[in-house]
Amino acid sequence: MSKQITGKSIAKNISLSVLVQAISLIVGFVMNLIVPKYIDEYQYSYWQTFLLYSQYVGFFHFGLLDGIVLRYSQYDYDELDKKAVRSQYLAIICIDAFISLILFISAFIFFSGINKIIVILLSIIIIPSITYNYVSFTFQTTNRISKYARYIMLDRCLYCGIVVACLLFNLKKAYWYCIAYIISQIISILIFGMKYSRELFFGKMLPTIELRINLSKTIGAGVWLMIASYSANLVVGLGKMIVQWRWDELTFGKVSLSFSLTTFVLHFVTAISVVLFPSIKRLDSDRLPDLYKSIRDGISPLLLLALIFYFPGSHLLKLWLPKYVASIVYLGILLPIIVYSSKVSLLTNNYLKAYRKEKTLLVINILSVVFGFVVYLILTYVFNNLFVLLFSIVGIIMIRSIVSEIAVMKIINVKILFDIILEVIITSIFIVCAVFFSRTIGFFMYAIAIIIYFCIKRRSIANLLLIAKKYKK
Repeated sequence: MSKQITGKSIAKNISLSVLVQAISLIVGFVMNLIVPKYIDEYQYSYWQTFLLYSQYVGFFHFGLLDGIVLRYSQYDYDELDKKAVRSQYLAIICIDAFISLILFISAFIFFSGINKIIVILLSIIIIPSITYNYVSFTFQTTNRISKYARYIMLDRCLYCGIVVACLLFNLKKAYWYCIAYIISQIISILIFGMKYSRELFFGKMLPTIELRINLSKTIGAGVWLMIASYSANLVVGLGKMIVQWRWDELTFGKVSLSFSLTTFVLHFVTAISVVLFPSIKRLDSDRLPDLYKSIRDGISPLLLLALIFYFPGSHLLKLWLPKYVASIVYLGILLPIIVYSSKVSLLTNNYLKAYRKEKTLLVINILSVVFGFVVYLILTYVFNNLFVLLFSIVGIIMIRSIVSEIAVMKIINVKILFDIILEVIITSIFIVCAVFFSRTIGFFMYAIAIIIYFCIKRRSIANLLLIAKKYKK
C-alpha cells in the first residue's frame, strides 16, 4: 500500500515544489521580458499564436492521462501496474501519430506563409506534448514529487537556455522560439522519462482484449476530468482566440504579453496543487474541511496583497518595454485572474477530484465556457470593444470560481460566503485603481483597501499561523 501522508510530508512536498516552480517562474518571467524587448512585435505575436494553440494538443490523449491519475494515484511507483499503464500510453501514441500526419499534410494544403509554419510545428508537438505530460502525470500520480519538480525545472531551464541562445545568435524569427519549446520537452523526456520511468515506456504489451478493457476504464474515468480541465483553460483561451481572430497581430501580441505575465504567477500556484491532490485523496475525510479553510485563509490574503506590486511594477515595465504600454493597461485588468484561478487550481478542483465529483467539475467548466463564449462574441462583434472583452474574461473566471466554491461548500459544510463577497469587493477596487487612476493614487487607494481587509481578517490569519506551527512539529 502507499505510504501514509502526514502534515509534515505535505509541507515538505509543497516547499520543494514551490522552490522549483519559483525558479520556473523567474525563468519564464525573464523570457517574457527579454524576448519581446529584442524581437519584432509581429514575430512575438506569431510565437504567442503557436503557444496558444499548442496548449490544446494535449486533448489528443482523450482523457487517458487524467484517468491514470484517478485510477492509480493510491499507488506508489513500485506498486504500479506498469504493464497496464505502458500499454495504454503506447496505444494512444499510435493514434496520435496518425493525427499528427494528417495535420502535417493539411498544413501544405490549406495554409500558407507563417500560418503554414505554425500548423506544421503544431503537428510536430503533439507526440512530445502527450509524452511530456505522461511523464509528468506519472510522477505526480505515484507521489514522486522531488522527481516531478526536477523534471519541470529541467524543461524550463532548457527552454530558457535555448531561447537565450537564439537571441545571442540573432535568430529573431518566431519559428526558432517554437522549435526551442519542442526541443526542451524532448530532451526532458529523454533524460527523466528514460531514467526514472523507463518501465512505463519499454516492455511487453497487454493482450489486445485486456488492453481494450483497460483503455475503456481509464479513458472513461478520465475523459470527464480532461474535458473539465480543458474547458477551464478555454475560458481564457477562447478570449485570446477571439482577440486573434477579430483584431490585428500587434493587438494580439500585446494582449498575449499581459496574459503571459498573469499565467506565470498561476503556474507557481499550480505547482502546489499537483502536490495537494495525492495528499488530499489520501487524507481522512474528516480532516478535509479544516484543511480547506486553512489553505484558503492562507492564499487569499497573500494573493490580494501581491496585487499591490502591480503599481510600482507597471512603471518599470513601461520603461523596459515602451512598445508594450498597452499591455501594462491590459495587465491591470487581468491580474485579478490570479486570485480566482489560484483558488480553483489549488482548492476547488482538488476537492472535487478527491470526492470524485468530476462531473460536477465538468458541468461548472462547460457552462463557464459556453456562457463565456457567447458573452465574448456579443461584446466583440456587437460592441467591438477590447477593454470590455477583457473585463468579461475576468468576470467569467470570477463567477466560475465562486460557483465552484459553493459546490465544495455543500460537500464539506464550510461557510465562506462572507469571504467570497469581501474578495469580490477588493479585486473590483484593484481594477478601478489600476485602470482609472494614476499609479500613485491607485497605489494608495488599494493600500488602504488592503489594510482594511487585513483588519477584518485578522483572526483568521492569526489562526492560520497557529496551524502552521503545528505542521512544523
